[in-house]
Amino acid sequence: MSTAAPAADRVEIAELFARLARLLDEGRHEDAPTVYHHDITVRSPRAELHGLDEVTAHLKRSRVAGESTQHVHGDVLVRMDGDRAEATANQVVYFYRDGEPPHRTSGLRVACTTVRTPAGWRIGDMRITLAWTRER
Repeated sequence: MSTAAPAADRVEIAELFARLARLLDEGRHEDAPTVYHHDITVRSPRAELHGLDEVTAHLKRSRVAGESTQHVHGDVLVRMDGDRAEATANQVVYFYRDGEPPHRTSGLRVACTTVRTPAGWRIGDMRITLAWTRER
């Protein structure tokens, strides 16, 4: 068995985290289907959400006027299982206003189940755990 396909899958799954960060930071909620599966479930300290429509509506409601975010992922690990994979990452989120240093920073642990779809890999289940928060 060639390792090329699993390596390519791992890269695409790891890229989901970067695409998710950009979607969140840029407020491009209409692009949620390019990252999330239509049956997505998200469990976080703030909410438990089911389905793409509910997740997208939550993301839109969560925007704070004048506040921007920068999501940074690291330590991405992917464990393949055919057309499914478990992926985990550490995430740091900076909350700031243009031209100012962050007024809040949070460290999170993110665990996902990803699924292969005809359009590529998508996040089907996401569990977000808050590790710490620092307020300025």
